[in-house]
Amino acid sequence: MYQRILVPVDGSPTAERGLREAIGLATGQNTRLLFLHVVDDYTMLIEMSSAAGYDEMIRGLRQYGLEVLSKAKGAADAASVHCETLLREVTGKRIADVIIEQAQQHACDLIVMGTHGRKGFTRLTLGSAAEGVARSSPVPVLLVRLEDAKP
Repeated sequence: MYQRILVPVDGSPTAERGLREAIGLATGQNTRLLFLHVVDDYTMLIEMSSAAGYDEMIRGLRQYGLEVLSKAKGAADAASVHCETLLREVTGKRIADVIIEQAQQHACDLIVMGTHGRKGFTRLTLGSAAEGVARSSPVPVLLVRLEDAKP
């Protein structure tokens, strides 16, 4: 089966759904999960005018990311699944590209992530990291929709 699965987590319900699916796939297998949280400060660079405000905001984002990763690790530990956590900070990069880069750097053979399953205009206007990963990833991608997502 899969040896190393990358699981992007951001604390959202869709990411939590992907997390649960990845843990389910890894349970009872010799599989390692790599939980990835990406801190993207690009929007803050545009919106923040003071350096002090920026520094405070980035510390908050880092702390939030560490908490999300800790929660994911706790869920994996409770299921006796081996895992690692990774926090990456980027500026001006697409999240999908960062996810793919990390999957390649860490020799992952599957990416599991949640998706809203948006269609039509909503998908075009909001964009989707999950869709970007699915379109460009050199490794298989399992997209998991929320149970209550409407078709």
